[in-house]
Amino acid sequence: MLTNDQLAQWDRESFFHPSTHLAQFARGEAPQRIVTGGEGCHITDRDGNRLLDGFAGLYCVNVGYGRRQIIDAIARQASELAYYHAYLGHGTEASITLSKMVMDRAPKGMARVYFGLGGSDANETNIKLVWYYNNIRGLPKKKKIISRWRGYHGSGLMSGSLTGLELFHKKFDLPLAGVLHAAAPDYYRRPDASMTEAEFTAYLLKDLEDLIQREGPDTIAAFIGEPVLGTGGITPPPAGYWPGVQAILKRHDILLIVDEVITGFGRLGSMFGSDHYGLEPDLITIAKGLTSAYAPLSGSIVGQRMWDVLCQGTDENGAFGHGWTYSAHPIGAAAGIANLTLIDELGLVENAARTGAYLRARMAEALGDHPNVGDIRGEGMLCAVELTPNRATRASYDPVGSVAGPVVAEMARRGVIARAMPQADVLGFAPPLCLTEDEADTIVRTTTEALHATLR
Repeated sequence: MLTNDQLAQWDRESFFHPSTHLAQFARGEAPQRIVTGGEGCHITDRDGNRLLDGFAGLYCVNVGYGRRQIIDAIARQASELAYYHAYLGHGTEASITLSKMVMDRAPKGMARVYFGLGGSDANETNIKLVWYYNNIRGLPKKKKIISRWRGYHGSGLMSGSLTGLELFHKKFDLPLAGVLHAAAPDYYRRPDASMTEAEFTAYLLKDLEDLIQREGPDTIAAFIGEPVLGTGGITPPPAGYWPGVQAILKRHDILLIVDEVITGFGRLGSMFGSDHYGLEPDLITIAKGLTSAYAPLSGSIVGQRMWDVLCQGTDENGAFGHGWTYSAHPIGAAAGIANLTLIDELGLVENAARTGAYLRARMAEALGDHPNVGDIRGEGMLCAVELTPNRATRASYDPVGSVAGPVVAEMARRGVIARAMPQADVLGFAPPLCLTEDEADTIVRTTTEALHATLR
């Protein structure tokens, strides 16, 4: 039975929820959950329900809930110094220490880290850095950005334009001019079922090269991509994709922005997705795993060749005219220090690789032969189950999304949170990196039960 109905009423009447059907929620037709606590891989709501969070919030509570080390670090920082800005060379012990810790873990070739608040603002920063970089180099026409369809890079004006999902464009006058989209590296959704993986990779690389040639290489500034497509379906790249992309970018003097908001700090079983796939980025976007979402913080890690040009630009033009009031907020930085320390102490990068592989193997054993499961995929502590009405044709449900949503709702009724990925019938899993094998078994069992119950 629901409790505290006044709080529920205030929620419906006062709170503008993101990524929500506003009218249905306001009318009381859409689900409502008021979360009150969490420990390890579980959350509790105000009605006393305890749920295994198979999506770590939004891929972000990497160390799990209720970690006293981070909670105490936030409290100490708030008591000592709740805020000071980072403009004009100002720093705090927390912001400076976290900068060092990030750079110690970053892939080789990176020079500095700029801190923001969320992944969207970090990608807005990245595009400004790219444009500034080419202006200083005397290349004012080299400004277009290539993203991929079904990539996700945020929901701001530029970051939402980079995102390759219609939901984030429709009726927002997005994407903005100068943002282009290449084909999504999703082998399951290849245009011809007879394509081998190598043939599909060749198809993707030709699509990218053709796009660059149509637009003009001298107009393309950067390419942005997630090491593994996240919100677009939790889709690892086909073999040979990233080496081929990097060769094309280097040939045309195009910068590489690697969006590691999801993959950074251990989710793939490597500290960074760039290390995992042998990438050599010019910019890296970080956020979620930086603090495990105990406090808002994001970052743009800048490569050395870009950093040198940015320094040249300030010698020529004066101070760098970009910043946020809350850049390098000391409370967020303190959370980041404690979080990264915990990731190391608990061996969570290694556990993400080991237990994530176990989760996918068990999911394949349970559902690999199900007539409505077209694909089971993932990497590290990421797993996806793609649903289809016809395995042979890889057809989509009509309307798209009409099955994954009910399955996820049924899973929640059974005590496990998964995510129905947008614009698809894909069940998404991104548990905390501290997930145990027993908890992985619970996710698999509940997924199987909910799928059978929904499609019976």
